[in-house]
Amino acid sequence: MSDYPDPDVAVDARSPAWLADRLAAGEPVRLLDVRNRDEFEAWRISGPSVAATLVPYMQWLQAEVQGSVADRAAEVDGEGPITVVCGEGEASAYVAGLLTEAGIEAHNLAEGMTGWARVARTVDIPCDAATVVQFQRPASGCLSYLVVSGDEAAVIDPLRAFTERYVDAATERGAEITTVVDTHVHADHVSGLRDLAAETDARAFMPRLSVQRGVDYDVATIIDGEEIAVGDASLRAVHLPGHTTGMTAFAVGDVLLTGDSLFVESVARPDLQRGEGGAEALATQLHESLTARLADFDEDTLVAPGHYSEAATPDDDGSYVARLGELRDRLPVFEMDRAEFTARILRDMPPQPDNYERIVAANLGLEDLDDEAAFEVELGPNNCAAGPSLGE
Repeated sequence: MSDYPDPDVAVDARSPAWLADRLAAGEPVRLLDVRNRDEFEAWRISGPSVAATLVPYMQWLQAEVQGSVADRAAEVDGEGPITVVCGEGEASAYVAGLLTEAGIEAHNLAEGMTGWARVARTVDIPCDAATVVQFQRPASGCLSYLVVSGDEAAVIDPLRAFTERYVDAATERGAEITTVVDTHVHADHVSGLRDLAAETDARAFMPRLSVQRGVDYDVATIIDGEEIAVGDASLRAVHLPGHTTGMTAFAVGDVLLTGDSLFVESVARPDLQRGEGGAEALATQLHESLTARLADFDEDTLVAPGHYSEAATPDDDGSYVARLGELRDRLPVFEMDRAEFTARILRDMPPQPDNYERIVAANLGLEDLDDEAAFEVELGPNNCAAGPSLGE
């Protein structure tokens, strides 16, 4: 039973997928968020074309009593119809009803932020050796990948919340998932490695140094330079420590799936793994990974990262990828020496992801989360990148 009253009038609703499509197209969105301020400040829908305004639900109830709904609506930034959002889509439905009664064009975001967190978009990215599909989670900026060659497929960095979607995407392309890989022990989302492997009877792989952090379940290991066959293609492991000790990218043809090492707008943060000398030691390793370990890859290598942020600009096709040569020209890290880079990245660290220690425990197999708990614990923004001074 809902804790919120039903609107007195019919209310138009828009799906989270509709919103994702609109944002991807760069179309203007006028958002009214009716959650509490702390919820809004911790995690919100944002983007270059978004005008977002916070007016909490209780203030709309006051406006209803005072007959001032239209006056409050005038405070909402932007122009055009108002999309009202809350946590579950119930409080926002009532506010959208109040706006509609006041003669203001408004609609409700169905399922609210919970529905927003379930949105997955897919974009094919160019590759000379296989079909590579980028899965995007707009709510958190997480990226994962489906690699298809012949009738076999691999999934890299699967999200547990999207398990069935990977299976469906492979089936649509005439393939079965035979391999599942995590590039490292994730700290921002619950991995779908075990669930997807169990669902498809696929082989599950993690970098050996990641497993040595204390993984408490059976998984095959891989080290730098080893390859995993996927149909006629292969995934070659490229050890890029820095975000974590085990962070490993995977090369398939001319595409490098960089996980959480190099992004299209920044680089990874080094402070989400305890021990091993701390963030300073990992920052030093990250600099070596980006400048020395990537030196063998040519300028035309297509970097396909594990995350993107609001600062990232998608390609015309909607994908978040960039040529390595472009990133070498654009990102300051490639011009810094090790000492300068380490000092800069440690100085400019953003807040750590919410619940990251619990997420790490779940991904190590040390804590068992049911589907609901796994989904709830990872809700929030993308905080895996270093600060803005290491971006453009």
